[in-house]
Amino acid sequence: MRIATIGRGNIGGGLGKLWEGAGHEVTLLGRDGGDVSEALDSISGIEGKTVIDATNLVGTDPPEGFSSNAEYVKSRTNGPTAKSFNINFAAIYDQLAKTEKPPGDLWCGDEEARKSVEQLHRDAGFEPVYAGPLENAGMQERFIGLAFAINQAGMGPFFYRIAPPDRL
Repeated sequence: MRIATIGRGNIGGGLGKLWEGAGHEVTLLGRDGGDVSEALDSISGIEGKTVIDATNLVGTDPPEGFSSNAEYVKSRTNGPTAKSFNINFAAIYDQLAKTEKPPGDLWCGDEEARKSVEQLHRDAGFEPVYAGPLENAGMQERFIGLAFAINQAGMGPFFYRIAPPDRL
């Protein structure tokens, strides 16, 4: 699969390395961190493509008129869109291969994105956990606050697993 990440930071760069290791052709665009809206203004060729929004809006609201940043991204790309890879800690991606079972990663989004998104999860070392349609992206984006609280309460960066009892 040909993949482009917008951002070379912890998440975009980290996922890029994992996907390259799985045999994908990855192009890293942009810079370490930054405002996704600025990046979308300067990137061409993604119109109609499947897009995964992995951003976190820490201390800010979604762009005006949108209930999530993922819905804003979809409005700019007009392609199948998913919200994913935002509820994990990129600093420990190097430990994914050491886990007994793949940790989970929440994603919500358009059904047309499912095949690619779930394959990319598995190729990165995660088990995809579907959280419904893109309309749920706002809830997923707000969930990062709880993940940060758990981290800061003493656990540190962590993986999680959400599965039915027979798959734990």
